[in-house]
Amino acid sequence: MSEQADTGQVHKLVVIGSGPAGWTAAIYAARAALEPVCYVGVPKQNPSIVLPGGQLMLTTEVENYPGFPEGVKGPDMMADFEKQALRFGTKKVGEDIESCDFSKRPFELKTSGGDVVRAHSVIIATGATANWLGQDNEMRLAMSGGGVSACAVCDGALPMFRDKPLAVVGGGDTAMEEATYLTKFASKVYVIHRRDELRASKTMQERFLSQPNAEMVWNSTVVDVHGDEKIEAVELENTQNGERSKLPVTGLFIAIGHTPATKFLEGSGIKVHDNGYVALDTRSSKTNIEGVFAAGDVADHEYRQAVTAAGMGCQAALDAERWLGANRLH
Repeated sequence: MSEQADTGQVHKLVVIGSGPAGWTAAIYAARAALEPVCYVGVPKQNPSIVLPGGQLMLTTEVENYPGFPEGVKGPDMMADFEKQALRFGTKKVGEDIESCDFSKRPFELKTSGGDVVRAHSVIIATGATANWLGQDNEMRLAMSGGGVSACAVCDGALPMFRDKPLAVVGGGDTAMEEATYLTKFASKVYVIHRRDELRASKTMQERFLSQPNAEMVWNSTVVDVHGDEKIEAVELENTQNGERSKLPVTGLFIAIGHTPATKFLEGSGIKVHDNGYVALDTRSSKTNIEGVFAAGDVADHEYRQAVTAAGMGCQAALDAERWLGANRLH
């Protein structure tokens, strides 16, 4: 159960976000007696927006996280992360952080409830959301585990996709990488692209197209996703002549990019890359502002895995503990 923020207190550490990075940071920080407060966000209906618990809340089975030989459901994993953090004294607040003022010390964070929270240090772990097509049935099947996913590396090896026809939407390096990965398991992998040439590098294209079960579907967009409990087909529209057709598939992987959840940092002074991801100091979790750290997919556009996010959460908590100690704030 979420607690109310104490706006008169200056917290040693505030963690923003409740995915693998945020909860891992909270676990380490709580065990180090930093008394972290974790702002987990407000539940939203649109899955294209980061949910409390992060993108794993849209994942039915997680089979590649160490320590779960039989796999674990994404929401169950996040529930266990949360329980562990709360066990060690993390305070959970069910609000969003809407803006940050890092020019003041202590830092000031404005919540969705209208409060101003003060903190000596902050860990940003708000993640990144997959860019979806926006089809109603796509969203429903993604939420229910019906065969629509935004991460082939996370889900592609699941039994439900093995020896089945699968489709990937996209045309960049990520789409080619995900499609090539799927060729190891699927009977056929279609890449659906709206143009007649790919943005992906020649090397990535050749790697996919050299696979015997690879096939391109050019000049096409997905206009509908068919299926009740599980996806059965995608409806395509030809971008040149407008003709429509159905492509039977049992899995659909969306690979049209991700958007980091950094909008609330606008005007805060935190440096971000051109693609919106928080810029870090080499391999550490340090941002350009002392006392502010970042972890997980909000700063990682390369790997975007639960295990790497958790590792970055650990780094951020250790970095925060050392910084607070060096500045006699802990």
